Amino acid sequence: MAINRQLLSEDAVGLIDYREDFTNGADGTRLFWRVCGPEDADTPALICCDGIGCDGYAWKYLVRDFGDKHRILRWHYRGHGQSDAPSDLARVTFDDLCDDLAAVMNAAGITRGILLGHSMGVQVALEFHRRQKDRVQGLVLLCGSHGLPLDTFRDSDIAKKIFPLVAATFEGLPVAGRAVWSTLIGTELAFRLAMRFELNGEFVHRDDFFPYLQHLSQMDPRVFVGILRHAAEHSAFDHLPNVDVPTLVIAGERDNFTPARLSREMQARIPGGELLMIPAGTHTAPIEMPDLVTLRFEKWLLTHFSQNAKYQAA
Repeated sequence: MAINRQLLSEDAVGLIDYREDFTNGADGTRLFWRVCGPEDADTPALICCDGIGCDGYAWKYLVRDFGDKHRILRWHYRGHGQSDAPSDLARVTFDDLCDDLAAVMNAAGITRGILLGHSMGVQVALEFHRRQKDRVQGLVLLCGSHGLPLDTFRDSDIAKKIFPLVAATFEGLPVAGRAVWSTLIGTELAFRLAMRFELNGEFVHRDDFFPYLQHLSQMDPRVFVGILRHAAEHSAFDHLPNVDVPTLVIAGERDNFTPARLSREMQARIPGGELLMIPAGTHTAPIEMPDLVTLRFEKWLLTHFSQNAKYQAA
């Protein structure tokens, strides 16, 4: 167990106390996790579930704004960041990811908490609630959908049609595929293309987003393809009416990856679901307009968890 206090540029909160360590998934895959915030807080823990290919960039401002009141758990999916890839590359299903989430919660000493999911993390959070709802106090679903993301990417099925070819290329030519992957993704050109066509360049800071591209370029593309294959076939649509915890859906009005209509659909099907639509927000809305996200999230927390005297005082 490492206990540290240092300047974390990824958090942008100056000096912060955190603990980090590794635990093992059910198949022995080594998983990285990090906890910050007061351990004795009687406020709900916040448990962050990334999008595919991410290692925590979406939660930078969440830590800045809530790390003094809440325990915040971040972890890396298998094959992401500091977590190892599974020895069997087929072990990247939602069964595995949900088991991994339970394992890192146990390792961090967190019995239950509020799950926050960004992008594919929305599917992870919903699926985990389906399986272990007693461990979920609330859901915050950011810029994601209930499932089948390749069916709706850019409101077209073109991604679904070309995915088999892309997957076959990376899986059939792993050495060459990884070389091309690592060479192209973590580049200035990739950053400029993303800023031009996918993100709101008026609001995204380079230091907030470029680390994502750098991390993605270092991944084994076979892991990325394997997880995306399962995400593309998975849906929690049938589970939405069974969500029985406070739920806040946050969407970007100009999100091309998961169109905003999907967030409206989720909010409508989840009993008591609430919605924040971020004007001009894209798939990276949590780092584009973090203050708006913080204000709405804080209001939601006060509405549903104000019985916690410590939180009321804060």
